[in-house]
Amino acid sequence: MIAMVPETNGSYYAVIFSSERTEGDNGYSIMADKMEQMAGWQPGFIGVESVRDSSGAGITISYWESLEAIRNWKQNPAHLAAQEKGKQEWYQNYKVKICKVEREYSF
Repeated sequence: MIAMVPETNGSYYAVIFSSERTEGDNGYSIMADKMEQMAGWQPGFIGVESVRDSSGAGITISYWESLEAIRNWKQNPAHLAAQEKGKQEWYQNYKVKICKVEREYSF
């Protein structure tokens, strides 16, 4: 689903999380839902969109008002625990990119 990002008076930021999953769910789905819900409560969170194919490759993009909001979410204790579990059990590999969105348009 495409995130409904509200119109802003300036730019905002996107965190692009590309990953390859390991075999089996092992509690991943429950944690992913929990993290999405918790991110929604985080000050500066704008929205999220995520896709994963049958091979386990996926991309999740979260949108944030500022770099400070991104840093605060990265240091959230529950998010830190999920990150560690991801490294140990859920991901074969991943990459994170942080980008500034300066313009958008849609159809």
